[in-house]
Amino acid sequence: MDAVDALNEIAFWLERQLAPAFKVAAFRKAAGVIRELPATEVADRARTGRLTSLKGIGGRSAEVIGQAVEGLVPDYLENLRQSGAAPLATGGHDLFAQLRGDLHAHSDWSDGTTSIELMVEASATLGREYQALTDHSPSLTVANGLTPDRLTDQLDVVAGINDSTAAGGVRVLTGIEVDILENGQLDQTSELLAQLDIVVASVHSKLRADALSMTQRMLAGVRNPYTNVLGHCTGRLVGGGRGTRPPSTFDAAKVFAACAEHNVAVEINSRPERQDPPDELIRLALDAGCLFSIDTDAHAPGHLDFLAYGAERAHANGVPAERIITTWPVDRLLDWSRADR
Repeated sequence: MDAVDALNEIAFWLERQLAPAFKVAAFRKAAGVIRELPATEVADRARTGRLTSLKGIGGRSAEVIGQAVEGLVPDYLENLRQSGAAPLATGGHDLFAQLRGDLHAHSDWSDGTTSIELMVEASATLGREYQALTDHSPSLTVANGLTPDRLTDQLDVVAGINDSTAAGGVRVLTGIEVDILENGQLDQTSELLAQLDIVVASVHSKLRADALSMTQRMLAGVRNPYTNVLGHCTGRLVGGGRGTRPPSTFDAAKVFAACAEHNVAVEINSRPERQDPPDELIRLALDAGCLFSIDTDAHAPGHLDFLAYGAERAHANGVPAERIITTWPVDRLLDWSRADR
């Protein structure tokens, strides 16, 4: 098999199992190194044992490349495929099968780890019909949020991918994960927000604010006509490399009533370390009449398979498929997302 493909697939499986970032990065880096070389040179270096003289190629990567050059599926990749053969989640399989797309994912334009193209390629491999690209907005400087000029440039890149064969049958939706600022405003120009297919609005700062302030902030974000999805509404972390973080406090009944009134979907964030909203808030949003969006919040290609976790939680809390916008065909989804703009 192609050595670059083998290295990237290894990285995918490692990301999917939440392996340490340095381990994933080693295989991604090795793929980048040999991608720039003629195939004949890669084969010659593999044959003569000179791959590790290239900066970024270690012993394990060299072994993978060597076996791929010989036309074999590398042993390391085959082992990962076998260990990853079982579904990630134990429940919600029927609902998972009905999911058509994902409305929350990041690339290396903000704080994701890989290019837009690799994210789209993984979406295609996973059989998605559409994938929204929702990099961060300007105020989140720690995540390299997109200025208006950079977002404008990204829109051109997405248009080029959709106009080519690079999307592999996936419709790439333009989007943003826009910060709901402390004053309730959205952190991007109205002119640009109006051009996007999907706007996920989230709170990323001052998460320990008092309940009244947080409620007012979130209500303003939900009532903004450009908001389509309320992202990871409590901001909690239940584990992972960043440790744990308690949920923000806010009047969830008021916020979810506003979501139902203003046609904003409540995100069921599928990342294992978030599991946001908590189960009791999913049920509260369901009773309030809200729509839902099951999303991955992926920051790497392997994270795109986390939709299974969100489907499991939605099923466990009785969310019907017709209330989940990511089960909708793309034309229906876009009619809905643009309706109030």
